[in-house]
Amino acid sequence: MKRRYGLAAVALFAYGLFALPIVTLIIRAMNMSTWQNIPQSDVVIEAIWLSLWTSGISLLIMLILGTPLAYVFARWQFRGKWFANILIELPIVMPPAIAGLALLLTFGRRTLLGGFLADIGIPITFTSLAVIIAQSFVASPFFIRAAQLGFKSIPDELEDAARVDGASNWQVFLRITLPLSSRALAVGLILAWARAIGEFGATILFAGNLRGTTQTMPLLVYSIFERDIDAAIWTGLLLIAIAFVALLLSQLLAQKDEKKA
Repeated sequence: MKRRYGLAAVALFAYGLFALPIVTLIIRAMNMSTWQNIPQSDVVIEAIWLSLWTSGISLLIMLILGTPLAYVFARWQFRGKWFANILIELPIVMPPAIAGLALLLTFGRRTLLGGFLADIGIPITFTSLAVIIAQSFVASPFFIRAAQLGFKSIPDELEDAARVDGASNWQVFLRITLPLSSRALAVGLILAWARAIGEFGATILFAGNLRGTTQTMPLLVYSIFERDIDAAIWTGLLLIAIAFVALLLSQLLAQKDEKKA
């Protein structure tokens, strides 16, 4: 019994330590002066709008390109698959600044690819397109990993039976594979969107911090917290709310899958 009390005390202390910064931010945001100042900040509105539409496009890119990629990794067997999979998921643990540097070395104006695109009228670095690329790069592994788990959970016998009945591979994918893995795909999309909208390190190095063009909400917090702490607090609170809702939805969807199983 004493051991249980000791463990509970350590757990309670740890929980308070880790939750305290978030609680402090929420309490500070409830201050009346902060509440009155935030609607008057145009730069906050610009950053919110930029974050929403760029992350939305990033999510669409991840869905279109990440879904077939995840299916290949889940269903196909080929040499070097484990290494290729690790390479795709590396941005999850890669330092954000290194991710931004990698993107800059790939799409920068002085690189072969970036220079070619700039010559044909598609500049990338320090544009909104760079924000989208950075978001997609760092967030796509969250969707691809979840999609792989969803595809792997579907028994091969179901797809094989549909093919025996005359369904094409495309019909099997659309009518059986996608519907049965829809919850896993939804979880992956939610987590990927939350990661994309909160992206900071790769974006500031690759896209810069230009108001109205590349200054997303995380970059805004970095830029204004010294001169306008109220705007920084409310922007941060909004990012926390987005992350909270994303985690809540993903857990609810995961629990429904567990009940089904």
